[in-house]
Amino acid sequence: MIIVDILKDACRQVNEQTKDFIGTEEGNKKFGKGAGGDISRMIDLIAEKAVIDTIRRNKFNPTIIGEECGRIEGENGFLIMDAIDGTTNASRGIPFYCCSLAYAIDYKLSSVVDAAIIDLVRGDLYYASKEKGAYLNGNKIEVMRHGKNGNAGERQGKDILLGMNIAGVSEDTINHLSKVISKASHTRHFGANALELCYFARGFMDAYVDIRGKIRSTDMAAAYLIVKESGGKLYSITGSELDSELGVNTTMSFLAALDENMFKSLADDLHINK
Repeated sequence: MIIVDILKDACRQVNEQTKDFIGTEEGNKKFGKGAGGDISRMIDLIAEKAVIDTIRRNKFNPTIIGEECGRIEGENGFLIMDAIDGTTNASRGIPFYCCSLAYAIDYKLSSVVDAAIIDLVRGDLYYASKEKGAYLNGNKIEVMRHGKNGNAGERQGKDILLGMNIAGVSEDTINHLSKVISKASHTRHFGANALELCYFARGFMDAYVDIRGKIRSTDMAAAYLIVKESGGKLYSITGSELDSELGVNTTMSFLAALDENMFKSLADDLHINK
């Protein structure tokens, strides 16, 4: 049993089983709050069932941690699932949302060893296994290479495309981020962190910042490994390498950067201890 292949199969099943419901009145029906505290919609429940049915069909029985279902006890590690990341986009017909799945051998982010994320609009499938690289539709991906684009730290403020999630932050936090925003040549936020981090992993962005303290481990787990295997770096707001527990209510802030020089430049502007 190759776990990453099961995750990829589950992603494809979510794509197949949700495509006729996304953006429809039926698909947007609300069913109360999920385990993560957000409103569950029909499309979220269909997507989670597609994942669970797929892993059961493959006789794979990890403990499941999902935004809607919460925790379902099992054996053989942990499956961390955000069956639809970007539900608001999906419910409003904005074409940027994904399914994000990860497998960890222990109850922490740094223990993720397999990951798959499917773009539910384009059908692109991102995946990674620990120490085996990150891939998009079978082709290896890497963060932007320095030899082609210059030293990352030197580029800060010159031609930087910065991803940033600032939804719902306080005025104080906006002020805290103002120096970073003013230095960036371009900023982007699309509404699905896992897929945005895949864009970072394939070299579309130079850095990604989310210091709201709101992003869940279910959003981060798969993207975490894909970023790491693409050569990117992930840091906490204390300046250490990013790690956390994998609970459905575990939240965090993070900075994704091409390399240590890029992180240091961002950290200086954000007054982060390094």
